[in-house]
Amino acid sequence: MAGPIRRLISRSRPRSLGLRRRILLIITLGSIGLSLFLATTTFGLTRSNLVTERDEAAIASSGRNARIVYGDLRPAFPTEPTAARASLERNGVRRYMIWYQERQYGTPPFTRDNIPPELFERVVTNGESARQITNVAGEPNIVVGWAVPDDVAYFEFFALDDVDSNLSNLRVALALAALITTGLGVLVGVFAARRAVRPLGTAAQAASAIAGGRLDTRLEGTDDPDLRVLTESFNDMAEALEQRVERDARFASDVSHELRSPLMTLAASVEVMEARRDDMPERAQSALDLLSSDVVRFSGLVEDLLEISRFDAGAIRLNMEELLAAEFVRQAVAVSSHPDTPVRVSERAETALIRGDKRRLARAIANLIDNARAYGGGSPEITIEVNNLDDEPMSHLTIAVEDRGEGVAESERSLIFERFARGGGAGRRTGSEGAGLGLSLVDEHVRMHGGRVWVEDRLDGESGARFVIELMATDLDD
Repeated sequence: MAGPIRRLISRSRPRSLGLRRRILLIITLGSIGLSLFLATTTFGLTRSNLVTERDEAAIASSGRNARIVYGDLRPAFPTEPTAARASLERNGVRRYMIWYQERQYGTPPFTRDNIPPELFERVVTNGESARQITNVAGEPNIVVGWAVPDDVAYFEFFALDDVDSNLSNLRVALALAALITTGLGVLVGVFAARRAVRPLGTAAQAASAIAGGRLDTRLEGTDDPDLRVLTESFNDMAEALEQRVERDARFASDVSHELRSPLMTLAASVEVMEARRDDMPERAQSALDLLSSDVVRFSGLVEDLLEISRFDAGAIRLNMEELLAAEFVRQAVAVSSHPDTPVRVSERAETALIRGDKRRLARAIANLIDNARAYGGGSPEITIEVNNLDDEPMSHLTIAVEDRGEGVAESERSLIFERFARGGGAGRRTGSEGAGLGLSLVDEHVRMHGGRVWVEDRLDGESGARFVIELMATDLDD
């Protein structure tokens, strides 16, 4: 039984609420609970005091009137308590009932019918004085009964409508006070939530800055003993991360530079051998072809490593200029490894302008074409479109490179943009011919231009992948 209850409570928890809203919700609920408790307690105590005061006043007043009745009856004990009733009316008493010689004397509705039977029995039969609250004509009344000597009983009725009126006014005042207190609690909760979450917001901004490449970002010191632990731990983590990234960047840069010299020697040797190719036997020519292709691939790997090290070192500087997007893509395709790649441009995209570094954007497009040729069926196609509707101002443009390969599984679509992604499904696309840096460089170049890149299925439903670069754009006519 406990298990299902725990699961039900777990499902009912507001998982989507953020920390700030949870703090605000807790303080608000606390304010409401405290306001209700104080209002209920105040109302109960006040009600008790008012009723007690009214009760004491009723007992004292009815006791005096009972003595007046007894005084008027005692000398001769007449047939009817005429003199006693006259004395009560001279004193302004109208709500009473006298039980005299087994008969009642009072003005309706203040008669025996409205006196609780148990109260009447205690006063008349048992000879005790008593009081009780009851409804008379739909209104609450305190009925006080006095056992007067010589088998006389006196009952007086005291209305509680003034007490009810006071309690109603008090109830309204307490409700307003509870609302004001709750409102103040909400304001305090908003302030407290902001104050409590502010250090987390600062830490989040610092983490975003570090993720964006500013590895020297640190949190300011604080005297708060609780926050000091978070600050020191975060700064230690950032310091360790910066040192590790710098070491990795230096290593990649050093390795790349060290490899360039023997690589240049190999390339020169291959060129010399290519010049004497006709003098070589067939097997030697095949070996030369393998060596030449490996040198080219190795040269591309070294260049990619150098480019990656520049990214990590923050040494990349963009030479930004305005580019007519369609014309630029056609030129980039013309100098790529597959210059015959078809380029389809929508009518509106023909006038789209982008700002970017021509060399680096062309490198990104060339990498996508190389990737499609090597692992996507060898028949890439490029489509340039504007994302906005025709009646909307132009803001973004997409450059899509489609292939006819096996496509990319959804679980692997973010992995293939990571560096050296060669495992699992990502490995099928990077294959044995690449080092897994081409798509990573595309991602780096596009992000530096304020854009984004992703992979999806072909829109026509055929087999293959669609790599999309999205960049900010404006219309040439604007």
